[in-house]
Amino acid sequence: MRDIFIERLTKLAERDRRIMLITGDLGFKVLDDYAARFPQQFLNAGVAEQNMTGLAAGMALEGHIVFTYSIANFTFMRCLEQIRNDAAYHDCNVNVVAVGGGFSYGSLGISHHATEDLTIMRSLPNTIVASPCDDWEASEITEAVAYSPGVSYLRLDKSTAGDTHRDGEEFKLGQARVVRDGRHVTLAATGGVLAEALKAADELATQGITARVVSVHTVKPLDVECFVSAARETEGIITVEEHTIDGGLGGAVAESLMELGVAPGFFHRVGLRAGFSSVVGSQDYLRGIYGINSEAIVEATVAKLSRPESQRRAA
Repeated sequence: MRDIFIERLTKLAERDRRIMLITGDLGFKVLDDYAARFPQQFLNAGVAEQNMTGLAAGMALEGHIVFTYSIANFTFMRCLEQIRNDAAYHDCNVNVVAVGGGFSYGSLGISHHATEDLTIMRSLPNTIVASPCDDWEASEITEAVAYSPGVSYLRLDKSTAGDTHRDGEEFKLGQARVVRDGRHVTLAATGGVLAEALKAADELATQGITARVVSVHTVKPLDVECFVSAARETEGIITVEEHTIDGGLGGAVAESLMELGVAPGFFHRVGLRAGFSSVVGSQDYLRGIYGINSEAIVEATVAKLSRPESQRRAA
């Protein structure tokens, strides 16, 4: 997704001199072409991410469309005060690009695991929280956030669901995509882990269970109507995220449905339940360790659907 992002940003920079990319001393091989072609639209702020965000806010107030770029925990967590006070409070067009959502940098340990970012960033007022699931979404969402007012958080995953785009389909920020239809369960995923949801749907189909698979590329604003329809038209909802279950996609869906008084037959969150992700390893390995993969999705779905309907509705 990182390469897809910079490819689309380069195209934007070609036609719009307001585009500005600031890196925190990261991504040189990926950013070399952009930096060479647009030296007046590129800045390396060094290993000083808080200063990078302050610079971005100032430039945005002067009319630039600014993207800050670094590893996830450095762009959002280290800079949270600056994002909140300098950028979001003033409705600055600052787009915080977080490379390596979830377990993308799994072998580097907890300091590089971005598993609380959706919760933290969606709590900030005037902020868009975007987590593309496939290559097409990563490209389209880059331009969408650039021309949306206020702060945007763009979470780029190392993994991807490939390309789930249908011919003629138009991208809309804040509108979830039903990439596969079904009537027994809705599997709603954000980020590259959508690939695991699709894999789970294939396995469930062999057991006679049809799954509606939803790509939630925008966590805030959330497509509430999509989930109201899912609650009414399928037997239950399972959310999937490479992120803590506390306050992320699952939390956003549950809050929205409860406030509207719409109860799905069952509801389950597939995500990090073990507290801090203290194990190190590849992204796929950590998904298996923490139960955020197709096997866990299938297991949860079968368990929920095997309960009597009266119990499912009461759950």
